[in-house]
Amino acid sequence: MKSRVMVLEKFNKPLVLKEIEIPKLDKGQVLVKLEASGVCGSDVHMWKGEDPRIILPIILGHEGGGKVVEMKGKKFTAYSHELNIGDTILWNRGITCGRCYACTILKEPSLCQYRKTYGINISNSPKLHLDGCYSEYIILDRKTDIFKVNNSIDTAILVSASCSGATMAHGYDMFDKSLIGETIIVQGAGPLGVYAVAFAKNLGASNIIVIERSKPRLDLCKEFGATQLLNIDELSKSERKDRIMDITNGRGAALVVEAAGVKGVAEEGIKLVRKGGTYLSVGYAQPTGKEEIDFYADIVSRNLRIQGVWVSDTRHTMQAINLVMNNIGKFEKLITHRFSLENANKAISVMNKKEALKAVLTFKNNNTNLTSSN
Repeated sequence: MKSRVMVLEKFNKPLVLKEIEIPKLDKGQVLVKLEASGVCGSDVHMWKGEDPRIILPIILGHEGGGKVVEMKGKKFTAYSHELNIGDTILWNRGITCGRCYACTILKEPSLCQYRKTYGINISNSPKLHLDGCYSEYIILDRKTDIFKVNNSIDTAILVSASCSGATMAHGYDMFDKSLIGETIIVQGAGPLGVYAVAFAKNLGASNIIVIERSKPRLDLCKEFGATQLLNIDELSKSERKDRIMDITNGRGAALVVEAAGVKGVAEEGIKLVRKGGTYLSVGYAQPTGKEEIDFYADIVSRNLRIQGVWVSDTRHTMQAINLVMNNIGKFEKLITHRFSLENANKAISVMNKKEALKAVLTFKNNNTNLTSSN
């Protein structure tokens, strides 16, 4: 049996449609027929060659969901449910070693020095493997944490939970204070920003202020619970600060979430945090240049905490899945473009041009034989 795949062979060049043989499974592996694959903004950076982990050729795609079609041995989900043929699943996009200093002493698997990620560096070799989601099938490593979801759910709505959702869940997990009745500011209204608003609403924030230039994205954030929308094309930086100080009685926000990953955003955002507050940086997934910060005036004299957030862990993926499951109708609106596998280049293009909020590759069901092997 073969799988159609879209392969990145050269940076900044169109992905190439190919067919590769599906190998026999090793013990503990799971073969999944993909139903949906998210096209992440990080995929665009990888396509451009901006991620040093990428070795060509590669099948991109770290957000995926689909049906189990074959297993090598008995399998259980991350929450101890037995996995069966035909189950619809999502999975933790990263695999950690469980043995390094970060995993065993710090208890922070997201910092694992040997962490591997689907669609990025699982195989770490120039030979093609079914380890990316721009494919009809994917083979999950035996150490992958798997989540069973309702078979009736449109998997396309859920796939962003495994990346943007999980990463934002990690950010809120690191913020150890209550948000009930507090003011939060979100910088950027891409998928990360939307999840930031949704989690803040869920955690009881009273004022949720979003800073963004796209009106459709701002409008979607309002549906998720944003109370104030500040369009950067309509308000200057000083005007935005004045507006926020008016809203917060001159104090600023208890929490400012950076979800944009654009140079200059941190310089603005840190000045919007109230004394004793927190600046949570989630959006910088690749280098963008240096930020100019006055540590005495902006941080030390105001007892500010700056918290960076890198990827996520298994529990964060589950938290994001639960958030989406409780807001299916809203998160469906996060998807602005759907493409077939062979049109993955169009998906990369609309994400690169920021024409799409979230693009997803969807796969038509076929009559795949479902089998289990021991």
